Amino acid sequence: MDAGPVLIHVMKALLNESVSVMERYCFFSCLNMYDTGNRLRFQLELEFVQCLANPNYLNFLAQRGYFKDKAFVNYLKYLLYWKEPEYAKYLKYPQCLHMLELLQYEHFRKELVNAQCAKFIDEQQILHWQHYSRKRMRLQQALAEQQQQNNTSVK
Repeated sequence: MDAGPVLIHVMKALLNESVSVMERYCFFSCLNMYDTGNRLRFQLELEFVQCLANPNYLNFLAQRGYFKDKAFVNYLKYLLYWKEPEYAKYLKYPQCLHMLELLQYEHFRKELVNAQCAKFIDEQQILHWQHYSRKRMRLQQALAEQQQQNNTSVK
């Protein structure tokens, strides 16, 4: 049985301020039933946070009204714990943390409805990675040359 959709519903419901104590208890029981050791929850949240690095996905969420849902916005706020080093080390796409930070601002969430905004962010990410890759390659070459010079001067 795929627990992913159930866990998403449970986590969103837990963040809803109007949920009673009894409902929260039921939700936690449901969560424990599907998630021994919180491993599945960790994987689900890790995957979702990394999806935030994709501007087209953010545009998709905005166009479907997710960013207008207070529970969903609270969930985004809850996910800020991924900025802590003990969690951030598992991220493959670090730009997702920047997007998560920007999603805390209502103005940014509203702008994402516009496909041109998502396209602009996508282009900026590509430019960043191109510049980063070139700069990293130059630094690696310079380091290799320096090590080679050090090796020849020692002999």
